[in-house]
Amino acid sequence: MKIKSPKDFWAGLMFIAFGLFFLFVAHNYKMGSLTRMGPAYFPTVLSSLMAVIGCIVLFQSLVLKGEKVPAMSIRPTSIIFLSLILFGYLFKAIGMALALVILVVVSAFAGHGFKFKEVVILSVVMTIFSELVFVKGLGLPFPIWPMFLN
Repeated sequence: MKIKSPKDFWAGLMFIAFGLFFLFVAHNYKMGSLTRMGPAYFPTVLSSLMAVIGCIVLFQSLVLKGEKVPAMSIRPTSIIFLSLILFGYLFKAIGMALALVILVVVSAFAGHGFKFKEVVILSVVMTIFSELVFVKGLGLPFPIWPMFLN
């Protein structure tokens, strides 16, 4: 058989791999029943569906013509990884608000066009949204600002 859609082929394999991995992990927990679900019930159903979707996508890659997988650029991936490391490292020291601004600004350099106005708006919206969801909504004790400003 010839692979007619490499993009779908690799996507299908990825879905199958993740589905089987989490199915294996959920196997260690108690399943329960439909009326009294155990901790393994939802992950088992979800990972099984993911593996089935992966099989469908994989089969389609052998039947339908599709795009080739584009070459992966290492620069954007490295910049995103660096921004996540910076966020994790700076979160406690300078607070969630400033760490999120740094995350968004550094991540923006991974894209094709850096527009300062859009980056500022996105960082403000992300900071407000994160504060409302995580601090106000979920009640997590995240420092919003650096300690010397509180």
